[in-house]
Amino acid sequence: MNTTVNATEEGAAPAPAALLDAWLESLPEPHILFDRSYRIVAANGAYRQQYGQGGSVLGRTCHAVSHHSAVPCDQAGESCPLARSLVSGQRERVLHLHHTRSGREYVQIELTPLRAGAGEPLYFLERMEPLRIAQGAGTDAPAMLGRAPAFRAALELIARVAPSQASVLLLGESGTGKELAARAVHEASTRAARPLVAVDCASLPESLFESELFGHEKGAFTGAHAARAGLVEAAHGGTLFLDEVGDIPLTMQVKLLRLLESGTYRRVGQSELRRADIRLVAATHRDLGAMVRAGQFRQDLYYRLSTFPITLPALRERAPDIPLLAESLLQRVAPGRRLTLAPAALRCLAQHPFPGNVRELRNVLERAALLTDGDTITAATVARALTFDQGGLQPAATGQTPAPAPAAPDLRSLQDAALRSALQTPGRTRRELAAALGISPRTLYRKLRSMQKQ
Repeated sequence: MNTTVNATEEGAAPAPAALLDAWLESLPEPHILFDRSYRIVAANGAYRQQYGQGGSVLGRTCHAVSHHSAVPCDQAGESCPLARSLVSGQRERVLHLHHTRSGREYVQIELTPLRAGAGEPLYFLERMEPLRIAQGAGTDAPAMLGRAPAFRAALELIARVAPSQASVLLLGESGTGKELAARAVHEASTRAARPLVAVDCASLPESLFESELFGHEKGAFTGAHAARAGLVEAAHGGTLFLDEVGDIPLTMQVKLLRLLESGTYRRVGQSELRRADIRLVAATHRDLGAMVRAGQFRQDLYYRLSTFPITLPALRERAPDIPLLAESLLQRVAPGRRLTLAPAALRCLAQHPFPGNVRELRNVLERAALLTDGDTITAATVARALTFDQGGLQPAATGQTPAPAPAAPDLRSLQDAALRSALQTPGRTRRELAAALGISPRTLYRKLRSMQKQ
């Protein structure tokens, strides 16, 4: 590696190039050294392999190499660690979406300012660590996927809290991916090699909750023919994920609080205390604060769970991610088929509010795939798939009255909306438009005449 660090500012000592080369090359993660103008003056082999694409990176700006951008990160919608460091005067950590040899990937950036004495920093050392739990491009593997600002804000919080031992409370509507986020917290933690044990609190009856969570001894109750370890014991050394924690019975909440406060528990029918080495991640779609005020949830348990709350955005808050999510979901719901969504079909999806969030999007795409014989899913097919839920939603038996879902339009309204959306695409003949919508040219002419009379 040819290092071209020369101290050109008054008072700065020349950097020992050979020593710097050797040190950078000894680091396994991609590292670069750049100046206040973002110009790369040194880079190790890991960085060149991941970002160099066979060419030299020295003398180029970090944003040009890592982001393929002509302007710094803070002018392109991301947080610039150099700009932040100049303000704070200290080390900064951010989450960026980089162009790598494998495509666009999320990368954790740690930038350290380097000073010559007590003056302003002349150079900045940047370490890059891929965030394996999330993807910035389509994938057929289950992973957190998206680029929208609301998604990235939640992802940055996950990346920041995951290496710690802090309890995490995942909040958000049903279908926003809380279980996937819990897995992301676990896999980015120091406990990743140990078990992640999920507990569906909503499905456990109160009579069995304690024995399922803590285990029981033989003869502890009718039917306990043998001693059995509980889910807390199964999660020892790893992560315990309490899904729908708002459904935990009040009688059990105090015992869960004791576990979290003291790290100890007892099996049902046993007096001996056992120790649990677990990291807790909880999730709920309920308003726990309102439940505390209503006396339905213990305040002390609430504060113990919510050490680090993270709200996952609803799909309507990250609508630009719909094409990316749809591409990935289609690979999972229709494996072996190379299905694509027509542009008008994507616009039809973007106009839907998706009260069921990503889970609802998956259902719609699976229906659309089953209704499609060819390789392209049309807007008319998406409109038809969206009508399957019309009138099928009933209030959940949770003791709460859910907010009313937006009224679902009828099939004709959805088809007309898809047609109007398709008409906005310039340069298409009527025959091409009919093919994109999955209808015959004659049917298209009839619909156009009908719309003109409205």
